[in-house]
Amino acid sequence: MPVNNSEIAELFNKMGDLLEIEGANPFRVRAYRTAARTVGEHPGSLAEMVKEGGDLSELPGIGKDLAGKIAEIVNTGGLSQLAEVEERISPELTTLLRLPGLGPKRVQALHRALGIRNLADLRAAAMAGKVRDVHGLGGKTEQTILREIDLLAQRETRPTLASVEAAAESLVDALEKVEGVKEVTVAGSYRRRRETVGDLDILVTCRKDSPVMERFIGYEDAAEVVSRGGTRSTVVLRSGLQVDLRVVPQASYGAALHYFTGSKAHNVAVRTLGVKRGFKINEYGVFKGNRRVGGRTEAEVYELLGLRYIPPELREDRGEIEAARDGHLPDLVTPADIRGDLHAHTDATDGRDGLEAMARAARKRGYQYLAVTDHTRRLAMAHGLDSKRIAAQMEAIDRLNAKLSGFVLLKGAEVDILEDGSLDLPDELLKELDLTVCSVHSMFDLSGEKQTERILRAMENPYFTILGHPTGRLLGRREPCQLHMERIIAAARDRGCFLEVNAQPDRLDLTDIHCRAAMEHGVKVAVSTDAHSAAELDLMRFGVGQARRGWLEANDVINTRGLEEVRKLLREARG
Repeated sequence: MPVNNSEIAELFNKMGDLLEIEGANPFRVRAYRTAARTVGEHPGSLAEMVKEGGDLSELPGIGKDLAGKIAEIVNTGGLSQLAEVEERISPELTTLLRLPGLGPKRVQALHRALGIRNLADLRAAAMAGKVRDVHGLGGKTEQTILREIDLLAQRETRPTLASVEAAAESLVDALEKVEGVKEVTVAGSYRRRRETVGDLDILVTCRKDSPVMERFIGYEDAAEVVSRGGTRSTVVLRSGLQVDLRVVPQASYGAALHYFTGSKAHNVAVRTLGVKRGFKINEYGVFKGNRRVGGRTEAEVYELLGLRYIPPELREDRGEIEAARDGHLPDLVTPADIRGDLHAHTDATDGRDGLEAMARAARKRGYQYLAVTDHTRRLAMAHGLDSKRIAAQMEAIDRLNAKLSGFVLLKGAEVDILEDGSLDLPDELLKELDLTVCSVHSMFDLSGEKQTERILRAMENPYFTILGHPTGRLLGRREPCQLHMERIIAAARDRGCFLEVNAQPDRLDLTDIHCRAAMEHGVKVAVSTDAHSAAELDLMRFGVGQARRGWLEANDVINTRGLEEVRKLLREARG
């Protein structure tokens, strides 16, 4: 089975972890971390590049030495240098780094003092009271380690953005009502609209006498108060989600918001640029020597560096700083740009609401159209539609459209892509539809080559319109299919069809990386909810957030067009 990019990235990350625990040169450690990030985010298959003799050293952060190591991993499935390091230091030690507060130096100290090699050893040592005797740790750290080991299983699977949204909004609402509070913002990966989040970081500005901290530690959903202080406290909610609250001065609010929003890589790049311009940048402000010269707003931080304001979704150190400097930042798509939804289900299959309820909910949102795309016959568990039932549904849509004003239901279907690449309905029926969302719902474990060829063959059908949830992933439950996405994107460009950004929070598929790759190849996307009820039409915000992380503008998204223009695009794709 071909080695995929994530496997290469995992080996590089493991190499970086072990070298850091061993106390290796920090620049060497950083090189592996940078390489892992580059590999993990690269949209194309590096295994294919090696096979085709491509120059891997042209990738950012990948020199000749690391390019050779990538080739070794691709060709052998392993990395000999990693095996050498693992002979000197236990690879299981990297599991200890998953515990908050245990950095490489502390792990090294535990290993040397107590012979600890894994989480089981660490738990046993802490239970026996031995950890507190290790230099630099102590009794408090020992108790923290025990608690964090118990919580680790809950934190191993990061919750989805959507799953923490309600908790975040409720907390913000509660804190905003506290006397003396001025601003409340959730920062971190939540603000960057990452697919999953870890802990929540909330920043507050308020009067000195505001009881905001008391309200926070007394919050009704808090199961445990981990720490409390005048300017920072931490609680763990009943769901297991950890929340940090920081009270910051108004003069530092922008700098603190920038710092705690991240990402770490973006912040490092900003600080580095600041040093070149003679500034020191941290969460307290922008300083020239000992004098604070900015930091009240985020825009002020960027302006002092000669940069346009960078939206949070772009802050991943993927070229956004250069784009801000050169005036080339994208004008990102917004929820207000969306004119309709091109993937939705009704109670004819596995949806929960009927045609009219779905139509009225979409129209209430201000949409001009909604595509009805129920499952086809192959998906028996969803009571998929056969040709006869689809024909009846199309007639029902015609009758309903005659009654609706200023809104249209489009006739579509979510058509299964079968293992051989054929579609689940005959062409004579497909041609009667306004669009098809063609998706893989079975045989997810095919090899990358077979899975890719399966989709490429499906794309050859003249009635193929949109590739639905392209990789088939389910966050925390199912890994993405092995696909050569660069070939899929190229085929979509050549064929003139579209890719979907599925807004279901456990999908968010395409990824942000593939969104950007599609845009760079001139392939447009449909940001759609895959709604299975009228209420799920509200999930569009998650798809738009994913599109924004992928640098997409309104013009890159087909359902930012009005009805007539989107109909024209759909006809052209099916031509």
